[in-house]
Amino acid sequence: METTFKDIRSKRNPKSRVKVMYGHFATPHSHVNTYIDVSTVKCRHNNARETARELVKDYAETMVETILALEGTEVIAAFMAEELSQNGIMNINNGSNISIIAPEFNQIRQMILRDNTQRMVLGKQVLILASSVTTGKTIRTAMNCVSYYGGRVCGVSSIFSSVDQVAGFPVHCIFSDKDIPGYEAYVNEDCPYCKQGVKIDALVNSFGYSKL
Repeated sequence: METTFKDIRSKRNPKSRVKVMYGHFATPHSHVNTYIDVSTVKCRHNNARETARELVKDYAETMVETILALEGTEVIAAFMAEELSQNGIMNINNGSNISIIAPEFNQIRQMILRDNTQRMVLGKQVLILASSVTTGKTIRTAMNCVSYYGGRVCGVSSIFSSVDQVAGFPVHCIFSDKDIPGYEAYVNEDCPYCKQGVKIDALVNSFGYSKL
């Protein structure tokens, strides 16, 4: 595993950037040869704001009443809500008070909402925001969650995505696998590194990575 991170800036907005490190990594749903660190745009308010400004451009004509923020994307979601609700003649969300909620997982890994936030999904147009989409499994789980609580998914956005769409919804992202040189993702049982006996360098998830 390389121990140095490389900066990659978005072609859409250079203030939105991620760091990448190459090796053999296991995510909750797949194996990848590149760890993509999105903490800069998730945690630093200037970078989060610039990222949000780019992401909302895909929703100029979409009513958004709630943002379901997955994987620690609440800061970006807040800036997205601010941008979406700005006053403007052509802004369908003009003056809206957009809700931002984060789901939980129960003991059997089902995505749930507490009683006090369920009303922010029931009958609402819900935008799903993730930090990274590799297989789309988490997004499908989020879609099922929104449907279960009576909401309607109106869009899917992510900082990084290696898939173009999930369940018929295009995934709007700042970075795709085309922006990450050499990026590859594999189903666990088809991972070429595992077949060659190459040990996993680190476990990665939305919180970061842990070396093995």
